[in-house]
Amino acid sequence: MRTSGILSKRCIYRGLFQRGIRFFSSHPEVELETVTVNVTIQDFVANVVSELFYRNTQQVSQETMFIFPVDSDTVVHSFYATMGDTRIEAMLWEKEEAQQLCKATSGMENLRYLQDQWDLWGPVFACFLGTLPPNREVAISLCYVQELPLQPDGAAQFCWPHKLFPRENYLSWISSEEEMSENLHFSICLKSAHGVSHVDINSSHTPLQYTAPDQTSAEVSLKSSPRLRDNLNLLVYYRGPHTLSAVVEGRDPKAPPGSLLGDPVVMVTLMPNIPEVVLNPGQLGEFLFLMDRSLFQDAQNTLLFLLKSLPLGCYFNIYSFGATFNAFYPQSVEYTQESMDNAVGRISSICPDLGGCDLLGLLRSIYSTPLLHGHPRQLFIFIQRKISSEEEAVMAEVYRYRDQHRCFCFPTNRCDNFNLSQAMALETKGECVCIHSRMDVTSEAVKCLQRALQPVASGISLHWDLPPGLEVSTIRKAPEMIFQGHQSSIYAQIHGQAQDAEVDEGAVTLQYHVGSQSFNYTLRFSLSPSSDDRLPVHRMAMMHLLWKLAWEGTSRAEKDIRHSAVKASLSLGVPSPFTSSVAVRMKQRDAWHRDSLPPDSSMLFSPSCNLVPCQLLWLRGFRPVWFKSTKFWMVQKCQFCLETLGRKAPDTEALTQLSASCKEREPSPEEQVMEKLPAFNSSWDWTISPLSTRLCDFSGLRVVVALQKANGSWALTAALVSALGLSKADVEGQRPSEDVQPTAWATVLVLVWLHQYKWKVAWSELLEAKACRWLRDQADVQLDECLEAANSLLGCFVEPTIFRI
Repeated sequence: MRTSGILSKRCIYRGLFQRGIRFFSSHPEVELETVTVNVTIQDFVANVVSELFYRNTQQVSQETMFIFPVDSDTVVHSFYATMGDTRIEAMLWEKEEAQQLCKATSGMENLRYLQDQWDLWGPVFACFLGTLPPNREVAISLCYVQELPLQPDGAAQFCWPHKLFPRENYLSWISSEEEMSENLHFSICLKSAHGVSHVDINSSHTPLQYTAPDQTSAEVSLKSSPRLRDNLNLLVYYRGPHTLSAVVEGRDPKAPPGSLLGDPVVMVTLMPNIPEVVLNPGQLGEFLFLMDRSLFQDAQNTLLFLLKSLPLGCYFNIYSFGATFNAFYPQSVEYTQESMDNAVGRISSICPDLGGCDLLGLLRSIYSTPLLHGHPRQLFIFIQRKISSEEEAVMAEVYRYRDQHRCFCFPTNRCDNFNLSQAMALETKGECVCIHSRMDVTSEAVKCLQRALQPVASGISLHWDLPPGLEVSTIRKAPEMIFQGHQSSIYAQIHGQAQDAEVDEGAVTLQYHVGSQSFNYTLRFSLSPSSDDRLPVHRMAMMHLLWKLAWEGTSRAEKDIRHSAVKASLSLGVPSPFTSSVAVRMKQRDAWHRDSLPPDSSMLFSPSCNLVPCQLLWLRGFRPVWFKSTKFWMVQKCQFCLETLGRKAPDTEALTQLSASCKEREPSPEEQVMEKLPAFNSSWDWTISPLSTRLCDFSGLRVVVALQKANGSWALTAALVSALGLSKADVEGQRPSEDVQPTAWATVLVLVWLHQYKWKVAWSELLEAKACRWLRDQADVQLDECLEAANSLLGCFVEPTIFRI
């Protein structure tokens, strides 16, 4: 979890007459003494109210800044800080008006110092608090709502940063294992119509106490902060397996009926049950490979392995990007033998480019192309270069289309965009893997492709059944697909008046497909809304509505809707593309008087008020990826020594024989690219690569992979025989019978060859799976006889389980 809490302003002078470098850092001089947090979790939405009391323990004043990391599922709607009789309060204003107010705000350079710090990255809520005198206290009040992620075991996960816990010494921590900490008051209220089963907390806590006879609500409190300054990790488990969850929140009695605040809102969480094995997977997806040209010479083999690992019937495309971007095809093409041959032949045509990095333009181009119905879109992004100042725009595009695709990102260990890559993967429920060597990039990419090929829920639709007189307007629609182990939240406004007041129950039905199988789940839920004055579900629905309006355009009708939505968001404190924050410093008595008056920017220029820098910021710094574990470093160092003792020069005999045997005929596209692929050298960080991946002659494996057909089989050619280190006479002589197809015999030979221990590398599994599927589809293959002959020819013993029958 990223840095949060109070930061103190620092200055470093590099020379006698040079200007100092100003930055903010977390130091114990401003100590967090007391923490009070109340968390209410209802299914998968959390409402958090917190008070943090800091004290300047030094004899000198400290300039301070408060920051809190946010993401696309978090809405900070209330913030104020109190120092003595002075109060600083953050308020939302329409963007144009806020920009005028910022021009009259002094100290905005403090936000610029923060924005350019190397160790802070990503979106944060930041407010400059000014100077805190010695031994003085500042009380922070922070309120936010948040959608909670689903864990693989079905739990809802809530986290709290370790830096927002009071500092405790070791002796006090031991004593607090049994006793309640005096300076920590952390209470958690849990609610669910399914019933609360149990909780798992990485900290000492009170027993779970049920507050309802049917166990639909419960309470628990922390006794102490987590051990070893870890972040708090709370897992909430609900009773029984469930695919749907619904939370209905009542209207704001002050708002007019028909408006978002004036009607109840329902939050439906979709958690499809996706079987791990699908007999007829049907349509398999759209796979887009985005390759940074600056590392292309090191990644040609990766593209080859990925292309060969794709299943027949899917769609794919390859993009290269640098200062400009190019695509192999105008749109994704179906994966066939012809399209695969064409793509393999074009891999080596991509030229290195050390210029700019137009990832933003490439993503916009991809997102503008229509989705292929039933084919989940998944991006594999290999990147090394800095994207300069476009990170925020890139994340805005990714967030806009996050329900339509998934990103797997592979930044190199020298890449300044690791944080951006990680954020893209998290936003789309993908994965980010930092690459340390040429071997790693192939291995990790194929592992992610295995995950990408898992079954997904597609064709998702919701059908409502409400009492007569009630209707539903969807605010956030169902996504195009939901991946295994993930969930999606849908928001809808319930408007109208039920004709029968005694009927207080509705139903929603989820329909989706996994391969050729159809699934239907119906959930009945109470229309008697929960009472919560803080309106967490309305706030999350408002955030999604405002982003939806920002993306869809500005027609005359939409302008009216936008105006009313922005007006409501200002009253709820929900930030949006149409608003911006401004903080005001005033006396406490003026703050109490202001609470009873409607917002008016003219009051901010009164003598009793001062404007304070306060904004949602995108921090542009980067934190290098370092290995902090000494044990890990020593293990890798030892491994490197073992490999150095046993390293030998690459065996090029197979490639030489292959070249000689193919001189008299036109080479295939696979063989053309095979000859152009670069050999590996030891200039990379070999100490990071797995030991097993370097105990083999990778050039021979590369030849075999290049010769595999799109359907998973291998043709019995001189090139293949040479790559396997065999002679044509031996291969023909060991074939079990004339009835065995040469292609089937060659495919069994390669499978056995791949399964020898020295070739058992992670990236061969998908190739083997394709070959096994092809063999199972053939008639009269005589697998047992072929396997026995292959074992005899190759001098090894591989069991029949290789065919996964």
